[in-house]
Amino acid sequence: MVAVIESVSEMREFIGQAKLQGKKVGLVPTMGALHEGHLSLMAEARNCCDIVVASIFVNPTQFGPNEDYSAYPRTWQADLAACQRAGVDVVFHPAVAEMYPEGWSTWVNVEGITEKLCGKTRPGHFRGVTTVVTKLFNIVQPNKAFFGQKDAQQVVVLMKLVRDLNMDVELHMVPIVRDSDGLAKSSRNSYLTPEQRTAALVLSHSLQRARSLVMQGEQDCRLIVSEVRNTIMKEPLAVLEYVEIYAFPELQEITTINGKALLAVAGRFGTTRLIDNVILEERE
Repeated sequence: MVAVIESVSEMREFIGQAKLQGKKVGLVPTMGALHEGHLSLMAEARNCCDIVVASIFVNPTQFGPNEDYSAYPRTWQADLAACQRAGVDVVFHPAVAEMYPEGWSTWVNVEGITEKLCGKTRPGHFRGVTTVVTKLFNIVQPNKAFFGQKDAQQVVVLMKLVRDLNMDVELHMVPIVRDSDGLAKSSRNSYLTPEQRTAALVLSHSLQRARSLVMQGEQDCRLIVSEVRNTIMKEPLAVLEYVEIYAFPELQEITTINGKALLAVAGRFGTTRLIDNVILEERE
């Protein structure tokens, strides 16, 4: 049976015992509302770690004032059952007051790469992410931590965090898990009406179009972005937020696909904001 730990002190005590026994600890940070994407992270952790810890914590500091913190799906019993099936050893499920006690006022901020893509329209979001992940790393002391490619910018930001602060943890980025029709798995998909969900397929379809162009030899970023933008804007229910290409994982601006590049898109369908991406690589 999966164990549930709610306090920082108990989590540290558990990890201390595991480390004394020479166990390798894998951490899968989540906000709950688990789906197959999360389970793929847990499976990866299970394959290479002795102890798998999944955190389930809807982190208030990464939500903006007009975002969906209060409405974010919370499915505790289903999440716990999913962790059990995935072979998770411990679920760390702290209350907000446990993670952010009264008087708390310290932030961890990564500059530069947090100011593009999602960072442009969600000010403060990545500061909340880097702060809570730093706290989780300090509490759980994982050897390895697992994150999904769907949040590729987040992964790059956390890689820089780990490198800049000399954290002794190895980050693993796990590929995007998609439904059979191509829609990237997301906890926010539950907000979509059937009509909006069908419309949202335009995101993955546009990325597939971009991949095809690159496989055919296209390297001009401006042309690829234009093709993706035009594809998405043909969908009446889509409100496009951005289509951008950057070198991966540096997230530096490029004009030509040379090596790996991240093509990322974001858009709204009704009130639901969705993101998706693909990593492009020049044809050999």
